[in-house]
Amino acid sequence: MYIKGVGMTKFGIQGGTSQELVYEAAMEALDDADIKLEDIDAIVSSIVDSESNGERQRGFSSVISSIFKKKIPIITTSAVCGGGGAALWTANRLDYDNVLVMGVERLLSNNSQNTTHEIMMAGERIYEQAEGLIFPAQNALVAQQYMLKYGATTDDFALVALKNHQNAFYNPKARFYRKEVTLKHLSVNGAAAAVLTKQETDINIVSSSLYTDRLSTFESEDMTSWEATRLAANDSYRQAGICPSDIDIVEIHDAFTPVEVISYEDLGFCKKGEGKNMIRKGITNYDGELPVNVSGGLKAKGHPISATGIAQIYELARQMRGHAEGRQVDDVKYALAQNIGGAGSTVSVHILKKVSI
Repeated sequence: MYIKGVGMTKFGIQGGTSQELVYEAAMEALDDADIKLEDIDAIVSSIVDSESNGERQRGFSSVISSIFKKKIPIITTSAVCGGGGAALWTANRLDYDNVLVMGVERLLSNNSQNTTHEIMMAGERIYEQAEGLIFPAQNALVAQQYMLKYGATTDDFALVALKNHQNAFYNPKARFYRKEVTLKHLSVNGAAAAVLTKQETDINIVSSSLYTDRLSTFESEDMTSWEATRLAANDSYRQAGICPSDIDIVEIHDAFTPVEVISYEDLGFCKKGEGKNMIRKGITNYDGELPVNVSGGLKAKGHPISATGIAQIYELARQMRGHAEGRQVDDVKYALAQNIGGAGSTVSVHILKKVSI
């Protein structure tokens, strides 16, 4: 299918219900696509349905039906942090002319302790949750193993964070748009949406792949490589008929900065253990050979769980159409988005191609 339009709220501390956020993103996507809601044949959404978001609401598909006054097929997917990519993967496989795909999360309606407890349930219940092995701890162990095995340093990971904050400075939709880095308000609210269509447009989804792996990081044969990313990436390159070297811009799921470095390798942009060299040499900077997370990434744009995977598509579509304002990358033909649920548990990889119409 093709990308017809994209929309996104600002990721930040703004108020509003999940319904209001997703409505704003959807209306922007429809306006961008220059079609009406009446033209939408099906909807795929993603939301965690958190008990701590203060809304006391389940059945989000029916909520969407009420908001948009639409009695059509409406599906809500669930892959936690990878939910946006899973929703896009699902929408891309539906046999309808026009599909609206959306992701939304409202995280700032509770304190950090309750929100962390909720997110922790996406980790393994017996061995990890019981021992307090929440996602920051999981990823710290991954980073430690990577540093021990390949000679990376905390300075390398700091360069990733610095790069992404520098990029977010120029993104009006980012949480850290024109802001100095602080330790406050790192969680965000937000929504993103895209209209997929069978009608030929200037952006073609030439590959869409999703793989699911183990839940616990310690089940991996190699903690410094996430097999679901490798499988999804290889499948995507095969579908698109291209190689990693053909990609011009990338949005990576940097929920934790070491994941970005590891993903350089798992996505095939360099050999194992050489990801640190890509950030040291500035290859993945905005003005580098392969710009990564020009949006600011999850680190600085923000990560409202279910919206993230679709927000990546929003950024790439804006880049491919020359609408990325002060952060525009020139001559983008192929763009790749990687969205992860858990610590490498569910990974989707999508490749977009700029086409002439």
